[in-house]
Amino acid sequence: MKQLILIRHAKSDWGNEGLKDIDRHLNERGYSDAYLMADWYAENQKLPDHIISSTATRALSTAMIFARRFESKITGIELEPGIYEAHEEYLLEIIHNISDTHKRVMLFGHNPGLTNLSNRMAPGTYFDNIPTCGVVAINFKTESWKKVLKESGELVYYLFPKDFKEHN
Repeated sequence: MKQLILIRHAKSDWGNEGLKDIDRHLNERGYSDAYLMADWYAENQKLPDHIISSTATRALSTAMIFARRFESKITGIELEPGIYEAHEEYLLEIIHNISDTHKRVMLFGHNPGLTNLSNRMAPGTYFDNIPTCGVVAINFKTESWKKVLKESGELVYYLFPKDFKEHN
């Protein structure tokens, strides 16, 4: 059994117009949501044995917050520049290249790639838009990441920061 946990980066700061998109950092809400979701994950789910992140500042910052919350039970974060602006086909290639020694993998990235990928991996799953810092987990009944195919997964859970906030 393999489990893929897709996490969209937390909310980014648009305040500096001169900054390249890939270099945008998290805003105050982004940091708050990343800590909130990392705490929830660490307290309620089995820890991943591998983390892969886009090299975009906002995605890597989100991944680092999660990794720190796991108290060094993760040996490092694999950086994958291609996740930035990746479409679902490229993300699937990244998944196919994960070592089979890893059972539970977190992948930190961006929309629309993550939303499109999650909608194609588990039959009957549809997200209009995975919001910032949204967490989507999909199980695959296989022992090889190379055998993870579209429509072959099962949605296990999804949780978004707004699920923790009171609705007014």
